[in-house]
Amino acid sequence: MKDLAELLNVTVNEVIRDLIANSIFANINEVVSYEAAAKVAEAIGYTPEEAAAAAPTPAVTPRPEAALIGAAAHAHEMGRVSRPPVVTVMGHVDHGKTSLLDAIRDTRVAAGEAGGITQHIGAYQVEINGRKITFLDTPGHEAFTAMRARGAQVTDVAVIVVAADDGVMPQTLEAIDHARAAQVPLIIALNKIDKPNANPDFVKQQLADHGVVIEEYGGDVVCVPVSARKGTGLPALLEMILLVTEILDLKSNPNGPAHGVIIEARLDPASGVTATVLVQEGSLKIGDMTVVGSISGKVRAMFDDTGKRIKKATPAMPVGILGLPEVPAAGDRLEVVADERAARVLAQTRKDAAHTAAMQNITLDTLYTQMREGKVKELNLLIKSDVQGSAEAIKHALTRVAEENAEQNLKVRLIHDGVGNVTETDVHLASASKAIIIAFNVKVDGPAQRVASIDGVDIRSYNVIYKLVDDIDAALKGMLEPVYREQVDGHAEVAQVFKAGRTLQIAGCRVLDGKITRSSQVRLQRDGKVVFTGLVESLRRGKDDVREVAQGFECGIVLEGFNAFEAGDIVETFSKVRV
Repeated sequence: MKDLAELLNVTVNEVIRDLIANSIFANINEVVSYEAAAKVAEAIGYTPEEAAAAAPTPAVTPRPEAALIGAAAHAHEMGRVSRPPVVTVMGHVDHGKTSLLDAIRDTRVAAGEAGGITQHIGAYQVEINGRKITFLDTPGHEAFTAMRARGAQVTDVAVIVVAADDGVMPQTLEAIDHARAAQVPLIIALNKIDKPNANPDFVKQQLADHGVVIEEYGGDVVCVPVSARKGTGLPALLEMILLVTEILDLKSNPNGPAHGVIIEARLDPASGVTATVLVQEGSLKIGDMTVVGSISGKVRAMFDDTGKRIKKATPAMPVGILGLPEVPAAGDRLEVVADERAARVLAQTRKDAAHTAAMQNITLDTLYTQMREGKVKELNLLIKSDVQGSAEAIKHALTRVAEENAEQNLKVRLIHDGVGNVTETDVHLASASKAIIIAFNVKVDGPAQRVASIDGVDIRSYNVIYKLVDDIDAALKGMLEPVYREQVDGHAEVAQVFKAGRTLQIAGCRVLDGKITRSSQVRLQRDGKVVFTGLVESLRRGKDDVREVAQGFECGIVLEGFNAFEAGDIVETFSKVRV
């Protein structure tokens, strides 16, 4: 089994899973028959052939498995064909990202393609000079990074839209950082060049100042002037996308069971769960039994981006499918299996793998050990600070720390820096890039805290730069002391205030998220500012004292030493967790 997995260039778990799908049970050290090995090879996409019987000679007789694998590897390589590139368009709000996508889509329809776009599935294909390009119509870099955080690297090229009359903005830089973290080629689409106040040279200089040097300035980033409103430059942009992807030599094998990624999904009142799938390997067909994340279901119907029903989808083709019992998440992997039993085994395997991956994330506490074991070669950091000047000072200090610890052979890499609180998007980027988040003089949003806890992302809060530098230095030397981290447990909104006696006030609240626990630490927020920090003295549901109240329920809260509630106040409970 182990040798077979190595020769097929897959994991042993995949081989065992394919055998289980054929009702064959074996462990890593067992010997399997040719028939069993052939079934595994066919499931992966090879065409196996049994070796012809050789005449007895003093030499060692060739093993049937070797002949099988040789033929299989050759068949698999021969079966790989060029596929269309997958492109994600990102950029700052109001810079024309949606207009550009619509202009490209309208060009495709105007070119005479049969049918018309009757059903939006979040992705579509255009054809230029007989070659296709797949565009992902995602909400932006948040969705792009959320998919990466779930292990789905689907994009081949990132097109960054920048308005020629507005220049490089904060979301532009965020999009560039997210694309760089994914290590995909960049193409700059310089939009709105038809406007009278357009200043392309100024924008190009801004890009260069932020490390994005276009070809005109001696760099390696393609920049194409376009006008989404007038359609100017769109053919040139499509040609450049094809030119950039030619170097990547994108290939997939359309044979065998399909593997793909969920781009988006929604619950339709009429048709049920509709999921957009980008097929990456193999071919997806109607009737296939699929596993999506931890969900299993059969493909009941399938349609392309024009709304036309189809029976088969090949690599890099986006399709909408019906038949899943629940709505999957963007970035969940789809895999075709033999039957329901195999689907259950694969779903459980994925759950275990996700848990293990979260436990293996890099933290400052485990950094030294992982360095010694050779698991970590660079320390990725994401910095959020109160002002831009603080971020610059932190970057300078961390550069000095990295130079002083050069003997550790560990690079300190800044994947993104920004101003403001740590958000859920920041956690997704850190999770996808195996990074540690540094929060300097800023708060961590409640949703971000919960996602970080689930994904195993390490968030460190500081208000003094030298303390931050000391901790990074100590982590590199394996001398970091344990710390306590704040964990947000829940939020409740004050709907009405009741008086009990002369001074005592009871806040009638609805729990917005998480849970409210009796005796937990609490912050009372009013208009975004903290007006009180203390403890929950009493928690009631109706007339009964309760220990905790979950999301969606109403309760009465009395805070220890506070009697100045107002409707609309937010009660935030938190706890200290020892790292």
